[in-house]
Amino acid sequence: MTNDNVPTAPPVAAKRPTTRTFHGDSFVDNYEWLRDAQDPATIDYLNAENAWTDARTAHLAPLRETLFNEIKSRTRETDMSLPLRSGPWWYFGRTTEGKQYGTQCRVPVTDPTDWNPPTIEPGNTLDGEQVIFDANEHAQGHDFFSIGAFSLDATGRFLVYGTDTTGDERYTVRIQDLNTGEHFPEVIENTGGNAVITPDGSYVFYTTVDESWRPDTVWRHRVGTDPSTDKVVYHEQDERFWVGTGFTRTERFLVVEASSKITSETRLIDLTDPTCDPIVVCPRADGVEYSIEHGVRPDGTELLAITHNARFADFEIVLTDVPTGEPIDLASGVSVLTPATGERIEAVDIFRDYLVVSYRSGALPRIAILDAAAALSPNPEPWTLIPVSFGDELSATGIGSNPEYDQPLLRIGFGSFITPAQIIDLDVASGTPHVRKTQEILGGYDPADYGQARLWARAEDGTEVPISIVWKRSAVNVSIGPDGVPVPARTSPLRLYGYGAYEASMDPGVSVARLSSLDRGVIFAIAHVRGGGEMGRAWYEQGRMLNKKNSFTDFVSCARHLVDAGWTVPEKMVAEGGSAGGLLMGAVANLAPELFAGIVADVPFVDALTSILDPALPLTVIEWDEWGDPLHNPEVYQYMRSYTPYENVRDGARYPRILAVTSLNDTRVLFVEPAKWTARLREAGVDVLLKTEMSAGHGGVSGRYAKWREVAFEMAWTLDVLGATALPPVK
Repeated sequence: MTNDNVPTAPPVAAKRPTTRTFHGDSFVDNYEWLRDAQDPATIDYLNAENAWTDARTAHLAPLRETLFNEIKSRTRETDMSLPLRSGPWWYFGRTTEGKQYGTQCRVPVTDPTDWNPPTIEPGNTLDGEQVIFDANEHAQGHDFFSIGAFSLDATGRFLVYGTDTTGDERYTVRIQDLNTGEHFPEVIENTGGNAVITPDGSYVFYTTVDESWRPDTVWRHRVGTDPSTDKVVYHEQDERFWVGTGFTRTERFLVVEASSKITSETRLIDLTDPTCDPIVVCPRADGVEYSIEHGVRPDGTELLAITHNARFADFEIVLTDVPTGEPIDLASGVSVLTPATGERIEAVDIFRDYLVVSYRSGALPRIAILDAAAALSPNPEPWTLIPVSFGDELSATGIGSNPEYDQPLLRIGFGSFITPAQIIDLDVASGTPHVRKTQEILGGYDPADYGQARLWARAEDGTEVPISIVWKRSAVNVSIGPDGVPVPARTSPLRLYGYGAYEASMDPGVSVARLSSLDRGVIFAIAHVRGGGEMGRAWYEQGRMLNKKNSFTDFVSCARHLVDAGWTVPEKMVAEGGSAGGLLMGAVANLAPELFAGIVADVPFVDALTSILDPALPLTVIEWDEWGDPLHNPEVYQYMRSYTPYENVRDGARYPRILAVTSLNDTRVLFVEPAKWTARLREAGVDVLLKTEMSAGHGGVSGRYAKWREVAFEMAWTLDVLGATALPPVK
């Protein structure tokens, strides 16, 4: 260290060897001691890494400030969300310049027949407007603040909310009477973040977690009573399953769902008597997932629409009566929708006069609207899906928040990589769309200044893998070839993002922060690798468990395709991913380090085998359906052993520069994983930086300004690696 305490060399973690032995294989782990967050040596090491990262990136401070100000200047800081009607109120959120968090507000519905949201100018208030929750006040005195549960009864009198002030996702639930502003005396500690209040305001249903942080129990709390008298509604004993609750849109039932990664089971509680025992809809069967939606037929009888995969991998929808005692046999339901080739049916939402099917087609999210009278008739014809379209072939269309069963307008979200997100209220009867709010980007943003396209890379096994790509037209000259494929005039710096797990899809959307790199001539691309959900259930299955390596080789194939097609070169490409995508980054770094100039790994799951071997760790047993069970299955152990990033760091290999970012209080991917990984990488001679947020969780820091600075930090590092720190001169 120098006299001014600026480090001149990176910290070197002490080696304290421990041996892990499973299935005849022994692994010597020199850095497992870093798991102990109570050990002062661990905290000292993390602080030393932060100091080294600060020193190595000090020259980027002006760029970070510039990027922060660019994000800030493009964002209307005093703004509001589009009012949403629920019960007798219009609810909306406000943000105010200079404040980290938003406030939740409402105004009364003055005309029950008018479904057009009131016009409220940012910064101005309406007669009768109420602030029901100011997160800035609740966050005072805390370095971190997050809201979990947020639920109101049907009249809007009682508010139930949960708060987390450390980032460990353990929420404290409170109940407030909004008419008086007073809180009920009871406080429910250490909940799992899921809490809802019944429409009549009499009961709160909430979840708690077990020692491994698995939401396993649903409780019923009578409002105004001592929580010590709360009753267990349902306890899930299978460690692979977690539980959650919610209401049907009709507010007829409370839904209690127990789910693993590949199996689900739903119970219903009739809200005419919230104290009644839950009824099982359909008993769980390994590998069968289903979700329910409650509605009413034209003749007034009740029904359930069940989306399930008992017969088709990409799901189907059946209609059944509501169970009154005996569970439902899915095979006995009336099948109304089966998946077409290339489609994945995701959900159905039922309203009084219409219903909405959400599905994926062509690796993009779509919705279709059907007439309820015909679709839910006693003898319905098979449903035909006609997608709702608002233009832009490479776009995402999805159903927004629509809490009212009898609402005539359907709220829809729409956008693309270059079209700012729109909130559209569609008059279903007339088919007339009303664009209520468009994502505002200050500073003269013009979608025509940017281009987007879909490319396809050929994987090692011949599978075609989609790549989404976005660029600024004035910075990246692109023409369209005779086959319709875009062709760049020259190579450019490029950021390649990937995730590829849990059947999660990376769908189109404009990012305000991303514009700062696009404007500097950096192309942004997403490799939609297997393990995600973009191309249906088979796409997911081909990238999990004993097929997991497809995610890694797909990403490498996408990177090579971008190089071969002339979009970039390895010395101008940075790879990015977080959480399970951080595992992807670690595996790719070992697999093809020569393809990248840098790698950004956010809260990376890079010590996967160690974590998945320990059922005492948070969420481990649940994860066995995603990664396999290496504790009991030698084949899974050997497979994971061959790819888990920490254990496969290659001494002597020429790695790219690496930035790893983590949080001390993360309960999903523990900080120890990137801490051990970076220690091992540095031992192997890699230029690696570790940045640990010392009071945050899996999602990083809280507060929008703090979040923008976090984004600016990572982007500045990336632009520095790419040699693209400067904006081009204004022509």
